[in-house]
Amino acid sequence: MYGSENNREDSEPTAFRRAEKNYKLYYDNNASFKNKKNNKKPKPVDLTEVLDFRSILECHHRNGELPHGVIVLQDKFNSPVFSLQNHPGFYFIPGALSIEKQCDLIRESLIDFPQPPNRTNHNAIYGPIHNLFFAAKEGKVLVEDKSLITSNEPSLDSGCRDGEEWKFTTEKEASLRKFKSVSGSSLLRKLRWSTLGLQFDWSNRNYNVSLQHNKIPEALCELAKQLAKPALPAGVEFQPEAAIVNYFASGDTLGGHLDDMEADWSKPIVSLSLGCKAIFLLGGKSREDAPIAMFLRSGDVVLMAGEARECFHGKAKRSLWPAVYFVRRQGSNGSRCKITKVGCVGVEVELELKSLLV
Repeated sequence: MYGSENNREDSEPTAFRRAEKNYKLYYDNNASFKNKKNNKKPKPVDLTEVLDFRSILECHHRNGELPHGVIVLQDKFNSPVFSLQNHPGFYFIPGALSIEKQCDLIRESLIDFPQPPNRTNHNAIYGPIHNLFFAAKEGKVLVEDKSLITSNEPSLDSGCRDGEEWKFTTEKEASLRKFKSVSGSSLLRKLRWSTLGLQFDWSNRNYNVSLQHNKIPEALCELAKQLAKPALPAGVEFQPEAAIVNYFASGDTLGGHLDDMEADWSKPIVSLSLGCKAIFLLGGKSREDAPIAMFLRSGDVVLMAGEARECFHGKAKRSLWPAVYFVRRQGSNGSRCKITKVGCVGVEVELELKSLLV
């Protein structure tokens, strides 16, 4: 699903693949930047054909005009919802999430959502990892310690439980005891997905109801229910049972794909975008159908239901220097908040919620 700058070129690329390559983040190999990793210049890309729903919304507010093929729905939601004439079941809600809500979700995505029993891409090698964000923040390393298999008592800092062989410790201790280790910061940078609710079995490509899991947090469920309303008939409520959190760094892509593992495609996928600005590609029922490109910014929400569920979609270019924020509440009543810039960390979080009916 993820692409990188080193993918080999396709011999006969499809229309969707050509669009992916067209909008991909490439760097200038000019010698003056070659040895300065943090100063690499992205190559310019022609973005004139990319739909910009934020600009469309501003124009619609000014004079009521819309581009050809774009439809606006205003009677089902608090803010305008856009759809595309040639892609029934696709809905785009620009700026649907407040800054404060974005901050809360980014924090949860980095701290809470990767916590076991939720699974991540690290499970296959290291087992369930606890408190990854704080271990990375404290400069800890994850070490392989075979002595742990003799104990059933979990350590407070343990990356694993019940006889698994990895735990967090200090870099000094790992060096003294000559443990095989990997830094928490490296693991955090390489975090690519985590799953909430019913867990997806990537080996068998299905949802495994026997795997231990927690329900999706109630606040997130309620948010998804409200956001999904434009894609549902009146009186029908969205019931999210599973979610995947995708984490992207600069240069990462999400290749064209279908979300086809759910039983009922009439129910929407609710996708929340947080962090980096990216380009979303919405194609047709074949990879040979040329996709529509559109900007996807932090706080935007995409809904895909019905026929849109049969359309290939993915993400191409993402911005090099996004700003990620956290909310720090002030005052005992929590009514005031301060938005604090954490830094340009080159990360995007995409949170997709699904109704399975398994």
